[in-house]
Amino acid sequence: MIPALNEAATIFQVVQAANGYGTCFVVNDGSTDDTAERATVAGAVVVSHAVNRGYDAALNSGFRRASDCGCDVIVTLDADGQHDPQRVQQLLDAIQAGAFVALGVRHQRARWAEHVFSWFTRWRWGIVDPLCGLKAYRTEVYRALGHFDAYQSIGTELMLFAARQHLLIRQIPFTVRERLDQPRFGRRVSANWRILRALLGAVWHGHPSERNATC
Repeated sequence: MIPALNEAATIFQVVQAANGYGTCFVVNDGSTDDTAERATVAGAVVVSHAVNRGYDAALNSGFRRASDCGCDVIVTLDADGQHDPQRVQQLLDAIQAGAFVALGVRHQRARWAEHVFSWFTRWRWGIVDPLCGLKAYRTEVYRALGHFDAYQSIGTELMLFAARQHLLIRQIPFTVRERLDQPRFGRRVSANWRILRALLGAVWHGHPSERNATC
C-alpha cells in the first residue's frame, strides 16, 4: 500500500520492486504529475483522489480497497524510495511468525517532534518509531477497528489500536535511504505541529470505537 503525491520520479521503481511481494496498491492522492500513469505501467492497482486529501485519508481509501479485495496482510510503504522494498519480506516474516503488526524502525528521525512522539509510545507500549511509514498489519486488525485513521494520526492510530488490544507487535530496524528531492510532509514548523497534534490525538482519543472492538 503506497500513498503517493507527485512521486513520478520514483513511483515506477518502487512499485516494480514491491510487486514481487503481492498485489501493489498505489493511492494517487491528487497528484498533478504522471504519478498515476507511471504506477499503472509498473503494474500497480491505482486508487485515485481527485484532490489532495492527505496521508491518512489516502491510507483510509487504500485499506478499504485492499480489505474489499480480500487481502490478508497490508504493508504500507513510502513512495519516495527511502524505504527499501526488500524490507517488506522481513515484515511479512514477522506476521507469518505470529505478529499482528510489524513496524519498521528507522536508524534516524528528522524532526524533534518525532522524538517526543517516540518517547511517549516507547514509555507506554515499547514502540520505538511510531511514525515510520513502513508497517505491516493483519487485515483483521483493520477490520476490528473499522478504519485506518479517524483523527489525522499520521499513520499511527491502527498501530496504537493493536497496542491497546495487547496484540503482538514486532519491530524491525532498518536504514533509511537518502531522499533526492524535498520531503512532502511540509516545512519544519508545520510538520512538527502536525506530529504534536497527532500525539495529542493518540493521548486524548483512546478512541471510543476501540473500547468495544476486539480482534
